[in-house]
Amino acid sequence: MKMRSILLSMSLAISLVACSPKDADIQKEINEKLADIPEVQVTVHEGVATITGTCEDEAFKKNIERSVRRTKGVKSVVNTCELAKANQEPAAAAVVINPDTELDKSVHKVVDAYDGVSATVVGGVVTLSGEIKRDKLQSLMQSLQELHPQKVDNKLIVK
Repeated sequence: MKMRSILLSMSLAISLVACSPKDADIQKEINEKLADIPEVQVTVHEGVATITGTCEDEAFKKNIERSVRRTKGVKSVVNTCELAKANQEPAAAAVVINPDTELDKSVHKVVDAYDGVSATVVGGVVTLSGEIKRDKLQSLMQSLQELHPQKVDNKLIVK
């Protein structure tokens, strides 16, 4: 009697295992669901579905995962889908710092228009000295900043 129960249990277990979907069948069903989304791929191994590719956004990524998870035979889902690069913020533009010789030439062209002002350039730092009228200071500083020095050290006497 015990032997009969054991054999019956084993045959039931084998029939249940034989009835569970195979990885290839699961993957085929998932591929049919996602046929119109070529940027996303899914592989299935031992009932574990792995999603790869590029997703438009986080909501899209979660919807794909939900759809795969609902497929019969999927035991778990690993979602490695990456978000599209378009959603990332662009990198800040690099500030170009002119070499001292070029910067020195450009600074002297600007400073020559202001009587009583002189400038030196060392290591990308422009040092101003001399005297300037208050109403001309802002335009001088703005012109110098447009040259992109590392720093403008203002030692001018404002009249």
